[in-house]
Amino acid sequence: MAVTIAEGVYWVGAVDWEVRHFHGYTYHTHRGTSYNAYLIVDERVALVDTVLPGFEEEMFARISEVVDPSRIDYVVANHSELDHSGAIPAVLARAPNAVLVHSKRASESLGKYLGDGWPHRVVGTGDTIPLGHKTLTFLEAPMLHWPDSMFTYIPEDRLLLPNDAFGQHLASSCRFADEVEPAVLWEEARNYFANILTPFSALIVRKIEEVQRLGLTIETIAPSHGVIWRKEAGQIVEQYLRWARGEAPARAIVVYETMWGSTARMAHAIAEGIQQSGVEVQLFAVPQTDHTTVVGHLLEARGIAIGSATHNRRPLLNVSALLEDLIGLKPVRKIGAAFGSHGWGGGAVPLIEKALQEAGIEVVQEGLAFAWRPSMEERARAVAFGRAFGERIRESAAQSEPV
Repeated sequence: MAVTIAEGVYWVGAVDWEVRHFHGYTYHTHRGTSYNAYLIVDERVALVDTVLPGFEEEMFARISEVVDPSRIDYVVANHSELDHSGAIPAVLARAPNAVLVHSKRASESLGKYLGDGWPHRVVGTGDTIPLGHKTLTFLEAPMLHWPDSMFTYIPEDRLLLPNDAFGQHLASSCRFADEVEPAVLWEEARNYFANILTPFSALIVRKIEEVQRLGLTIETIAPSHGVIWRKEAGQIVEQYLRWARGEAPARAIVVYETMWGSTARMAHAIAEGIQQSGVEVQLFAVPQTDHTTVVGHLLEARGIAIGSATHNRRPLLNVSALLEDLIGLKPVRKIGAAFGSHGWGGGAVPLIEKALQEAGIEVVQEGLAFAWRPSMEERARAVAFGRAFGERIRESAAQSEPV
């Protein structure tokens, strides 16, 4: 069923209840996702974004509830990634007079993905397309999260269509954020930002500040995944600013991978020490906990301690993969520490420290490494290690508090 967002503006996307991995296998979509397309019906008709190939008929069924698809005059591609642009050829086949609208940077990617030969119009920041009583206004948003990304704004409805920004991977029969359980909503919004948008944090701050300088009044934010923000539009913008600036409480996560239980013993002792310092801590074993969840929790923590057993003089594979993920993401304003166990020869701990530094995470204390199974005395040292790390987290959080 098409869902009315504002007078003459409809959600006509598709819900993917089954998907559990996204961007290859880099993102675990525990609650599915949606591919949001928006239909604006005025004297002229525009479709902003489409759906993943395979979901075209679901989208066309919703469009047909409102208007014959052949009446579409403009197809706006805010972003060329196939979960948004993949149905464009099907739309243009049914709407032969439609013009494809996109940013300059999308010319190459759309052409390579979908082919050339369609009527198209390149737009940039400040360009507009009048539809009658409504106007499409465009704002380029490069690297949020691709070079071609742009936002579409409808000033008459104070409605922002920002594509991937402000989204969540969440399949739901609800279409609005205030209809969803808040804990679920904010967990998925957090995971989305942490795993997709973190590398572009500085750009996010600048783009939000640019929108504020332009004086755009925004009451509703309709992203390309998940539910639509209406009552909470201001909240998600403020939350994006906090996340992008690296604002986080005095909280820690401890992540580890163990072989014969020795590193697990260390991890639990370190978590105990962090707790003794008065800092909230969460403990995660990988691969039992996936990277999407770990990175989501790190967004709202000040520090991360990562540990692994040594295998072939290196960390175990799942910790190594997590570290590679963090190097790409570059979490903002985090501190870290490394620990691990080994047999006749170590190697994992210094490599973990090196990876943390490469990820932009400040290593604040010397790594802790034990041979074989930690003794009771060594366990006590691990607790002390955790207490010291907790104190560094408290200091870091205090330094970041507003004066």
